[in-house]
Formats: sequence, C-alpha cells, structure tokens
Amino acid sequence: MIVVDDQAVVRAGFVAIVDAEPDLTVVAEAGDGATAVSLASAENADVVLMDIRMPGMDGLTATRLVTAPADGPRVLVLTTFDLDEYVYEALRAGASGFLLKDARPEELLSAIRVVAAGDGILAPAVTRRLIDTFARGAPPPTAAGGLLGRLTQREREVLLKIATGLSNAEIGAELGVTTGTVKSHVNALLSKLGLRDRVQATILAYETGLISPGGIPRG
Repeated sequence: MIVVDDQAVVRAGFVAIVDAEPDLTVVAEAGDGATAVSLASAENADVVLMDIRMPGMDGLTATRLVTAPADGPRVLVLTTFDLDEYVYEALRAGASGFLLKDARPEELLSAIRVVAAGDGILAPAVTRRLIDTFARGAPPPTAAGGLLGRLTQREREVLLKIATGLSNAEIGAELGVTTGTVKSHVNALLSKLGLRDRVQATILAYETGLISPGGIPRG
C-alpha cells in the first residue's frame, strides 16, 4: 500500500503500524497529492491511505485521479474529522472508505484489509457526518432513482440498512437472516446498480431519496 500524509511523523507512524503486520506492506510514501498520484501509477499497490489537507494537490483531487483507472488502487481516506468538511466530496471522488485519524491501530488495520478485499467502510461517526451533510441541504433526488426499480424488496431493505451504517452481521440480526445471506444480497444489489461497494451504495441511497437525513426511509 501507499501512505500519503504531509506530516512526516504521522506518516511514519502509519507505516510502522502497517509494516508490523505480516500480510500488509507499505511500498511507498508521499507527502502531497501529486506525488501520491505519480506513485499510484508506478507502484503495484492495492490501497492508498490518503490524507485530505496537504500542500499543493489536496487529497480530494488526488483520490479522484488515483481511482480514475478501472484497475487503479482503492483509497482509504484518513481525516481529523473536526477540521475536515469533505466527507461527501471524498466519497464522490471515489474513496472506498473514510476513517478518523484517532482510530485505534486495530481499527485502521481492519479498515485497510476491508478496502483491500474490495469492500467499502465508513466509521460510524463518518456515517453520521454524511447524514448531517444531507440534513444541511441534500442534493435533490437524481435520475438514478430509476435504478432502484431493479432491486427486489429485500435488496431495498438491505440497501436501507447499509445506508444507516450497519455491518452485514448487524443487518442479518435485524432481518433475521445469516450474514452469508446478507452478503449475497449486498453483492446482488451492487451488481444491479453498477456500484463498486457499500460506500457508493450509501451515497446512492441518499441521492435517490430512498432514505432521508436521519436514516428515515422515504415512501
């Protein structure tokens, strides 16, 4: 993976945490977005751990460029949260996950593995931030709302649960089905909607008006 942060000490800390794991390896580091984009195209990395606020090219622009190629690495964004107002923009830019910089090392490592495996992840506080963003003035429902007609009733239910930040296990408990069944529903709805992961699914649920700010289903 590639670690991107403009603070050398912070970057070194992330590198140390990651490199201590037998299944994870840092192949490159960057202190700004432009260098991150260059390294992403040159290195064989599956995940880029991306800071947002950096000199020159910021993490949002870098995320958009890094994830543009179909075979590009996936991006896990790290933020100080209280300072950054970019949750929605980062996810729209193509980030597969959003995690707070004060997350415990085991949470960071888990998030990296989830993103590397092709899934998406949002810290619970970030999910609340995303909801708050829409509460302050959500974009109107988009034409993509017609895509929802492709889903079965159970797939719509699962999408609603995803949009409120629940894990597969939590969704299974609420719906009375196994985690494996939930995973099958998630894979099916992502395929039908042409989405990469549950992060994009969450965005679509709000953009189409399927769910309102505060996690309340509409209609």
